[in-house]
Amino acid sequence: MTLQAQKPVDDQEKAHWLAVRPRLILASAFMLFLELALIRWTGSNIVHLSYFTNFVLLGSFLGIGLGFLRVGRSKRQPYYSLIVLAILAVVVRTFPVTVDRDTEGVLYWTSLSTSGPPAWLILPVIFCAAALILMGPAELVGRCFPELPRLEAYRYDLIGSLTGIAAFTALSFLSAPPVFWGIIAAICYGVLLVPRPRALQVGLVAVPSLVVVGVLLAETLTAGAIWSPYYKVTHKQFEDAGVGVTDISVNGIPHQRAVPATARLRWERQYGLPYERTTKPPKDVLIVGAGSGTDVAIALSKGATHVDAVEIDPKLRELGGSLHPDRPYDDPRVTTHITDGRAFLEQTGHKYDLILFALPDSLTLVSGASALRLESYLFTEEAMRAAREHLNPGGTFSMYNYYRESWLVDRLASTMQRAFGHKPCVDVVSTEGQQAVITAGLALPDQRCAAEWPGAAPGTPQPADDDRPFLYLHDATIPPIYLITLALILIVSLLAVRVVAGPYERMRPYADLFLLGVAFMLLETKSVTGFALLFGTTWVVNAIVFAGVLVAVLAAVEVTRRFRTPPLPVMYGVLLAGLLLAWLVPNEWLLSLPLPVRAVAAVTVAFLPIFAANVVFAKRFADTADATTSFGANLLGAMVGGCLEYVALVIGYQGLLIVAAILYVGALALLPRKRALA
Repeated sequence: MTLQAQKPVDDQEKAHWLAVRPRLILASAFMLFLELALIRWTGSNIVHLSYFTNFVLLGSFLGIGLGFLRVGRSKRQPYYSLIVLAILAVVVRTFPVTVDRDTEGVLYWTSLSTSGPPAWLILPVIFCAAALILMGPAELVGRCFPELPRLEAYRYDLIGSLTGIAAFTALSFLSAPPVFWGIIAAICYGVLLVPRPRALQVGLVAVPSLVVVGVLLAETLTAGAIWSPYYKVTHKQFEDAGVGVTDISVNGIPHQRAVPATARLRWERQYGLPYERTTKPPKDVLIVGAGSGTDVAIALSKGATHVDAVEIDPKLRELGGSLHPDRPYDDPRVTTHITDGRAFLEQTGHKYDLILFALPDSLTLVSGASALRLESYLFTEEAMRAAREHLNPGGTFSMYNYYRESWLVDRLASTMQRAFGHKPCVDVVSTEGQQAVITAGLALPDQRCAAEWPGAAPGTPQPADDDRPFLYLHDATIPPIYLITLALILIVSLLAVRVVAGPYERMRPYADLFLLGVAFMLLETKSVTGFALLFGTTWVVNAIVFAGVLVAVLAAVEVTRRFRTPPLPVMYGVLLAGLLLAWLVPNEWLLSLPLPVRAVAAVTVAFLPIFAANVVFAKRFADTADATTSFGANLLGAMVGGCLEYVALVIGYQGLLIVAAILYVGALALLPRKRALA
């Protein structure tokens, strides 16, 4: 394989004290670490982003693409990145936002109002800031590419990315507060931006670094703030009518209240209704969404002899263990499971007298997936069938929450009806907020309803399923708020590319690489959502999947570097065959397999097309005339793919495979003829 002659390296980069390979690994690791930290931190303070997590991701992809395109157009160090980060830290800390959950047709439901800057103002600021911040590290990565052969540079970029994921995952495991993220960022900026120590250079790094670390230290020291892998958790204790209460908020939103079981049953009728609707006192109970422990305490007070308490967030469980006045988690009858509720149902062989979904509202989306919430796979028809299969004879399944819309109550009730084969009990406790309890016995005689549910009202949407687990979307459409936002993102991106990179003609030879980026982002989204269904929506699964994708990409690069691979048209054929295999293998079959076998099958089905796609990319990228421009075009394609993944709201996640296949066929058609046989 013949590589093009490398570009000359500018004098400033030659003077950097760190050799090119370790510098490339560090810059790549920092770039991914900074992206993950921005998503996590901004989402915890600007609560709109808890429901638009890929908003920062899209800005990051734009910035990374622009950073590569900027290589060669400026010899100055990208100090602007750190300065913008410092400004953003001050703005976010000064003007935090709570979410307006009265908006129709979006992916969340609640009744709180907005405080702080409006969405139309703060979201563009966050998007543009994320792009400018990530553009700096990306430019530093891009400057290393011309110094190395194409695939060697890409190899070290991937090794760095894996290192960044590992570092952020380790900090998540340790529940490290954001000040540690700021310290790591300051160190990386210092190492990368000061090739030769000078007073001005040191000042341009030191001053904004101190601002970032200072802001994050102030937030870290906030009384009651605990950082879980999902949220910034705060709590306060007070007395209400002589009863000790602990209010728990996540990302600035009131989320749970640790209250004695007797007080909760007295104050809110919904907590006792699941037990009134059973025909026999439940002894063996499963509670999904156990949280701070009130639902567990109620089950114990109702005579349960064993409770499996499933909670996805370890810090919420820890707060319940230390602060709940009833100390339910200290009871020997309680077994705690820190995992995803759907994953627990698919993996346990135990059966129960009562399965209770206790207000499982995560208030956030899965990172890297545009529309998947942590609890999305709990409310599908398949999930309720799984619950039915885990009931003892005479057992019941129940859920309660504040559903806000009557059609949502009807949708869940009709989902339960389809899963259980008969009408459930539906108790609307309060029409304000549609506080409701929905209960179904294993068979009709196993439930005691106060009145027969009349059935779903006309116009109620069909039950959600595992392919389209979007419970809160009434219609199979992309809501206008998303369409407008995505259109603005694309317009801003086009203008930014023109300003930073110059004429679009510069990227025209790499149109196929652009489409490869679009399609690959859809493949990655399908992998994230697929593994979330098969193994849980936990942060650990998410981190493993992203790392697995990078390992598959690295393997493709190593195979391309070390072995003679088939011509590109043949590899495209292998890629399309992999997509066809992924399309033909149903999730239901994978879920039916034992866990070890399921893992092997899922990895094979998901990573075969990813591996083939990256052999295609590696072969094409190795022979490009301009490494940074071609790589930048591919990254900008990934950003467009992040926008395009919203079509899953209409066609489902399985449909993304068809869209990806069309894009790959388009990339093959745009492949320069002289490369077609390479």
